[in-house]
Amino acid sequence: MAKSEPALIAISYRYFMAVAELGSVRAASRDLNVAASAISRQLILLESALGNRLFDRSGRGLKLAPAGEILLNGLRRAAQSHENTLDELAALRRLTRGLLRIATVESVSAAVLPDMLEHFMDAYPGIQVQVTVAGSEAVTQLVREHQAELAFTFNPSSLDGLEALASRDLDLGAIMAPDHPLARVRKLSLAECAEHPLAWPSAGLSLRAILDSVPTARKVRPAFECNSLRLMASLASRGSCIAFQTVIGIERELAAGELVFVPLSDKRLPVDRLRLVARAGAGPRPTVEAFMEIVQQYLRKL
Repeated sequence: MAKSEPALIAISYRYFMAVAELGSVRAASRDLNVAASAISRQLILLESALGNRLFDRSGRGLKLAPAGEILLNGLRRAAQSHENTLDELAALRRLTRGLLRIATVESVSAAVLPDMLEHFMDAYPGIQVQVTVAGSEAVTQLVREHQAELAFTFNPSSLDGLEALASRDLDLGAIMAPDHPLARVRKLSLAECAEHPLAWPSAGLSLRAILDSVPTARKVRPAFECNSLRLMASLASRGSCIAFQTVIGIERELAAGELVFVPLSDKRLPVDRLRLVARAGAGPRPTVEAFMEIVQQYLRKL
C-alpha cells in the first residue's frame, strides 16, 4: 500500500461512519460540513481500496451491505479502544477529561439517573456524559454494539456478551391518584385493580411480561394501553385510571402527594429487577469505575 493511502483511508473511514450512522450522504455532508461530492468520492475510493461494496444503492437511499456492517462494527470497536486509551490517560490527570456513554430505560431517566449525573458532574466536571433513552432490549444492544459503555435496564431477555455490574430488585405496585377509592388500601391484587379503569403496558415492555405472569392478567381489558411509563403515570395522577410500576420514575410525584403507590399482593409475582450492565470483558474503564461508585450509593437508597 502506498504511503499516502493510510491518510486516505482514515478520512474515508470518518466519512463512511457518518454516512452509515446518519443514513445518507446528504445528512453526512451537513453534519461534517463537507461537500457531498467529496464524501461520495471518498466512499468510492474506500470501496476500491478494500475491494468490497460497502453500500447497496437503490435510488437515493443507501443501505449497508454485509461488508459495510462488518466495517462499521470494526470501526466502532476501534473507536471504543481509542476512548479506553483516553480514559486511562485521563485517570492519570485525575479524570479531568473523557467520555462516558450511558443508555437507559425511560423510568430511570426521570429522577434516579439525573441525581446520579449531577453527583458525577460535581465530582468530575471534565467528563462528558452522553445519554440515550430507549427500551429495555434496545439499551442492552447499544452496549453490545459499542455505542454505550453502560446501560440501565429492567429484566433483559438475554445477557449474552454482557455482565451485570449492579442490580436491585424492586416490588411492583399499583399507582393512582390520592383520591382514588383504592388509594388507602395497604395491598391490592390485580383482580381488585381490574374492577377499575386500568392503564396497561404495551407488549415488549419488561413490565408487561411481569404482569402477564399473573393468571388474572388474561382477563384484563384496560382502558389504555401504551409503551410509555410516564404517560401511564400521568393518567393515573389525573384520576383517569390505575397504572402499574415500581417507585422508579415516579419519585417526585410520590413525594409531592400526586400519586399513591400500593404494593401488589398476587402470589409468585416476579420482582422487577433493575440492572446496570456493561460489555463482558471490556476491561478497566476509569470513567465507568468512577460512575459505578455513585451508582452503588444510590441503589442502596432505593
